[in-house]
Amino acid sequence: MTAHTYVRQEVTFPSEGVACAAWLYRPDGVENPPIVVLAHGFAATRELRLDAYAARFAQAGYAALVFDYRSWGASDGQPRRVLDIAAQHADWRAAVSYARGLVGVDTTRVVGWGSSFGGGHILDLAARDHALAAVIVQVPHVVGPASAFAQSPTLVARLALAAARDQVGAWLGRPPRRVKSIGRPGELAMMTSPGAYDLVLEMAGDKRDELLADNDVAARIALRVPFYSPGRHAAKITAPTLVQLAVRDDVTPYAKARTIAARIPNGEVKSYDLSHFEPYLDPHFEHIVSDQIAFLNRHVGATR
Repeated sequence: MTAHTYVRQEVTFPSEGVACAAWLYRPDGVENPPIVVLAHGFAATRELRLDAYAARFAQAGYAALVFDYRSWGASDGQPRRVLDIAAQHADWRAAVSYARGLVGVDTTRVVGWGSSFGGGHILDLAARDHALAAVIVQVPHVVGPASAFAQSPTLVARLALAAARDQVGAWLGRPPRRVKSIGRPGELAMMTSPGAYDLVLEMAGDKRDELLADNDVAARIALRVPFYSPGRHAAKITAPTLVQLAVRDDVTPYAKARTIAARIPNGEVKSYDLSHFEPYLDPHFEHIVSDQIAFLNRHVGATR
C-alpha cells in the first residue's frame, strides 16, 4: 500500500484557560479520516519521538493531534515543569474535545494514544469517556505503588524527602524544588533504570541539549505517584484497547501491568522482550508502530 503524504501544522487549544501547543497532522487524499490524539509520558514532551508515531499514522491515512501538557514543552503554563496529574487529565479532555470539533476529520472516530504515564492518563479517560473509538497504550503506568517502589529503598527515601520539602515550599509560595526526571543509576532522579538515560538521549536526537536543560520536575510528584493507579478503572473501559507491554520494564513493572490489562473487556495485550524506553527506538519502533496501525485498521479503519 502506498504511503500517504501529509501536512503538519502548529495549533493550540485551551485547557482551563491555558494554551496547549500541538501538532496537527492531516493525510492527503483521505476524506474525513479518523484522528489519533497523542501525548507523552512522565515529564516528557512531544519532541521525544511522538512525531515519528504521528507521521506513520498520517502515512497510513489517519489524522493525528500531538500535544504538550500545560507547563511543558511549547505549551503555556507557570510555574514550568510541575507535574499535576489532575491538570494533565484536564489537558487530555481538552485535547479530545478539540479533536472532536475539527473540520475535515471524522469526529466519531477519535482514538486516544498514550505512552508510559500518559498511557495511565488515557486509560483513566477511556474508563469515563465511552465515545472514544479506540485506545492504544504503550508501556502504560497502571499501578502507583508498583512504579513508585520499583527503585531502591534508599532512592525512594531521598525522593520522598525532596518531595516533602518541595510540597512545604509550595504551600509557603516558594518556587519549586526540583529533581532530575531521568538520571543514571545512583543519581537523585525519578527514573534511574540502567541504560534509560542513554536511551532517552537517543530519543531526543538533535534536541538533546534542550532536553538536558529541562530534565527536571518539581519533586512533589514523588508524593503523588504511589497514589495514582489508573488501572483500577480498567474494567470500565468499553473501547477496543491495544496494550503494549515491555517484559523487561522496571519503570512500569510488567507483571502488574499484565494483570491489569487482562481486566479490559475489549482489550488486546501484546508483550515484547524490551525495556521501558526501547519501543520508541529502532530496531523495535517499526514492530511496535506496525502493530498499532494494524490494530487501528481493524477497529477504526482509515478509509471506512
